[in-house]
Amino acid sequence: MRTLIYVPVIHTSADLGSIAGDVIKRGIAGMGEEAWAKHRNTVDRFWDAISKYFDSVDVTGMKIYQDGMVAEGDVGRRIVEDTANAGSKNYQLVQNLLERGAVLVKTEDFKLVKREYYRLLGITLAKTIVQKIIAMIRYKLVKGMLLKKRDAFIAARIDETLGAGEKGILFIGAFHNVKEKLHKSIHVREIKDREKVRKYQNLLLFHKKHKDQFDRLGEYLISDVAPMKTGGLGGCGAD
Repeated sequence: MRTLIYVPVIHTSADLGSIAGDVIKRGIAGMGEEAWAKHRNTVDRFWDAISKYFDSVDVTGMKIYQDGMVAEGDVGRRIVEDTANAGSKNYQLVQNLLERGAVLVKTEDFKLVKREYYRLLGITLAKTIVQKIIAMIRYKLVKGMLLKKRDAFIAARIDETLGAGEKGILFIGAFHNVKEKLHKSIHVREIKDREKVRKYQNLLLFHKKHKDQFDRLGEYLISDVAPMKTGGLGGCGAD
């Protein structure tokens, strides 16, 4: 049996490179400084819970598939190291897993990732409101198509590189739908419910209106993941 631990992630500003500043500004503008700071603390604690889970997992030989990872080998490791040093909790965890014997695998098509990144960068670099609106419209027109193509490519890469009896870990943005495209022979274990992670992010700008639901989802995100069971891979969420 091929097994894949599926980790639906929330990206932090350290993951976003040159577009991070614009994302932070929009977050503060939409939520207010206090709510934005609380959100960032929730995301940090979410990653603490994920990291704590992997402390109990023997990752020796496991394949690591990472959202946005367009290389492997020495180049891939340098990307991981640089992003980890920039403060990314996701990449700090990946770096830890690699140091413990996991293997990094090229996960994405560079051309597709580049296309999406430059669409987002266009929004950030827009100098006027009109230019920003146009850039946002252009991005939204291709966003769904690019996401589907990326998901199909990622699923194919996992199928190609995860051999019989092997185990892997996929760190992927919660709005991706890779799981539905994976080969049926791959047993998937979600350690956090994608729908809940998505819902939390969708409610960010409406947190005041849906405070109780938003707070419950925040508590879910930071809650501990069930430790690995003897002889298997533990976790919460759907199989």
